Order: sequence, then C-alpha cells, then structure tokens
Amino acid sequence: MQHAHLAAGRWFTMSLAEQLGNVGSEYSRAVSNHNQNETRFNAARERFLELLDLTIADPRWNVYRKRELLRLREISCQDFPPDLQTYFDKFASLARTKR
Repeated sequence: MQHAHLAAGRWFTMSLAEQLGNVGSEYSRAVSNHNQNETRFNAARERFLELLDLTIADPRWNVYRKRELLRLREISCQDFPPDLQTYFDKFASLARTKR
C-alpha cells in the first residue's frame, strides 16, 4: 500500500470532494503516461485504484454513492478515458473552494 498514512484513517476525515480531487490527481498522472511511459502509468494506475478503493470503503458513503463510485471504477479501468478528468476536476475545484 502506497498510501498507508491515508488508509490509517486520515482519508476518512476528508470530504468526498477532497477524496475525489486526490483520486483525480492520480488519474491525471495515469492518463498523461498512458502511451508514453509504461512504468509510470502502472504506478499511477495503482495509486489511483488504491485511493478510489479507499473512497469506496469510506463508511460515511451510502449504498447509492458507493454504487456510483463502483461504476466510476469500472469505467475508468476499461481504457482510462481522458474525458473523465473533467469529472475529477470539478471535485478538486469544489474542495479548493471549501477550504
């Protein structure tokens, strides 16, 4: 686990916007390395999935939110569509405005 300090509990104190903003950062790294650097792509992909899985595991989110997050995981793993970055950017922007 690369984000052990987050898994230890800090992740579960963040808002959904903060969580998905961070997930989106790793997604962006994966997309930018998708066809250029396989090692970096795989590392970013693993970090992305780890953070998304932590978000899914957050006990605060109800079954409907978890269903959406699981669908997001499914879609993002199919081919890392770059247009999903817009989805994540909205959460990052929201998280910045709430600080």
